[in-house]
Amino acid sequence: MRKKSLFIKNLISSIRNLHTSNLLNKDNLERVVNEFAKVVECAWKKNSKIINITKHSKSWWDTNYSKDLEKYRSPKSLEDWKSFQKTVKTTKHSFFDLKIQEIANKNQGP
Repeated sequence: MRKKSLFIKNLISSIRNLHTSNLLNKDNLERVVNEFAKVVECAWKKNSKIINITKHSKSWWDTNYSKDLEKYRSPKSLEDWKSFQKTVKTTKHSFFDLKIQEIANKNQGP
C-alpha cells in the first residue's frame, strides 16, 4: 500500500477514536482539538519519509556521470567535456521522456 493511502487510513481510524460527544464547553472543545492535532502529527510521523534535497539532488544522476565528470576535470579536455555533456543530455532526455510517459499513463491522457 502506498504511504499516502496508509497515512489516510491511519488518520481515519485515529479520528474515529476521538471522543466528540461532549463538546458543550470551551475546555472540552480545546481538548478534542488538541487530541486531533496529536493524531495528525502521529500519523504524519509514522508515514512520512525524510528526504534531504540539496542543490545537487538530481534523480537522473548516476555514478557513471560522476566518473565522466572526473575524467573531464583532471585534464580539462574539451573533448571530454563534450562527451560528458552529450551523455548528460541524452540521459536527461530519456529520463524525462520516461517520466512524461508514466504521468500520461497514470492520468490516461496524452
